[in-house]
Amino acid sequence: MVAGLALGREGQPGPPARVSGTLIDRAATVSPSPASKTAGDHTGAMRAPSGTPRRITIRRIHVDAGLVPLGVNSDGTLKVPTDFGVAGWYRLGTKPGGRGPAVIVGHVDSESGPAVFYRLGTLTRGDLVRVAWRSGASVLFRVYAVREYAKASFPSLLVYGETRGPELRLITCGGSFDAETGHYLDNVVVFARMAPAAVRQGQASRLAADTTRGRG
Repeated sequence: MVAGLALGREGQPGPPARVSGTLIDRAATVSPSPASKTAGDHTGAMRAPSGTPRRITIRRIHVDAGLVPLGVNSDGTLKVPTDFGVAGWYRLGTKPGGRGPAVIVGHVDSESGPAVFYRLGTLTRGDLVRVAWRSGASVLFRVYAVREYAKASFPSLLVYGETRGPELRLITCGGSFDAETGHYLDNVVVFARMAPAAVRQGQASRLAADTTRGRG
């Protein structure tokens, strides 16, 4: 599962996460990790644009990066992007815009310096995240909480559990770096919900303009 992944390498650790927003700890009868879902489990995916999402934009932290689909390793853990400059969407789980939490992960750093989600922990409530398709369709999400969790006690149900509507989870590594294992000890998790009227088919440029004017 994501909680056990080494999404960064010792180089230049990202800024400390700014814990913010409110979360409701819900008891839900769902799978505790995204890797246990199947390819056909896209509850509410009718609301999501067709095809594979290809780009993620987070203006607040200057992210405008490619998005690649990710599967799982033979041991059931989520694969990670091989390119430190792109993020990865868990393709066997919820698609961005479908009901439930879509999961996007990215590295925090590499041996050469900051990676795609280096500043992820500095996001705050109200910040916007846009996921786009090659067709021009886009889905806009608004951040409502940011947390940092120890990987050893990662709250899988809280992060991956069912939601009433379309949501997004952005995940990277954080905390201290363990030189012995080559892994960071924590995960930074950003929680976001789809903004009202956020799906636009073939109108990515219009959505970007609306977001700039504060109408997103």
